[in-house]
Order: sequence, then C-alpha cells, then structure tokens
Amino acid sequence: MTPDEISCQLTGAGEAEIVLHLSADLFWFKGHFSVQPLLPGVAQLEWVMRYTTRLLTPDYRFHSIQNVKFQAPLLPGNRITLTLKWQEAHSVLAFSYQRHDGDARHTTSSGKIRLCR
Repeated sequence: MTPDEISCQLTGAGEAEIVLHLSADLFWFKGHFSVQPLLPGVAQLEWVMRYTTRLLTPDYRFHSIQNVKFQAPLLPGNRITLTLKWQEAHSVLAFSYQRHDGDARHTTSSGKIRLCR
C-alpha cells in the first residue's frame, strides 16, 4: 500500500522531504477510478502520518485536520515530493505534495494536521 520510496531525508529541524514514485500497480489506484486512476486523498493523508511519526514525531498521533486542499490529481507514474514541517510550539504539522515535471515541481495538495500525545 506504500509507494516506491526514492529518497527520504531530514532537511532541517522538524523538517523532512520524501521523494516517491507512484507505480501504476499501487493498491490505492485499484477502483479509484476505472477510466483514470487517481491517488485518493485518504492515501495521501495516511502517508503524511506514516512518515511524520517515523521521522519527526514518534510520540505523537493524529488529532484533527486543520485544513487540506487537493489542487491537482496525482496519477500513476507520477514522481512526487512530500514535504513535512513540524511546528512543535503549536502541535501542528504542515505538509505538501508536489508533482515533478522535469526540473519543475507543482503543488498538488497541502494542509495542516494537529497532532497530540
């Protein structure tokens, strides 16, 4: 159920960047949708939490979504970067997904999630 991880690195205090490849045979694409498979938002949020607890906040868990915006679809074959920024003073995680287009990147979704212990 996880994408192919190309790279994963901490980029600063409370920050991480993960580059992923969305293989066409990824579980999440099955049945969502038959004409043009799209990566569901629930998968994107699950990956945010998985990487956050693994890399930045192992003692925290999901509390609530402050906001989320899905601006463009993520499709099979896309190469994407997930950026995580932990704001400990507010217990808020900011995230964004960016689709690679050659050397350029385009934000496809972003949001903030409140975490708790």
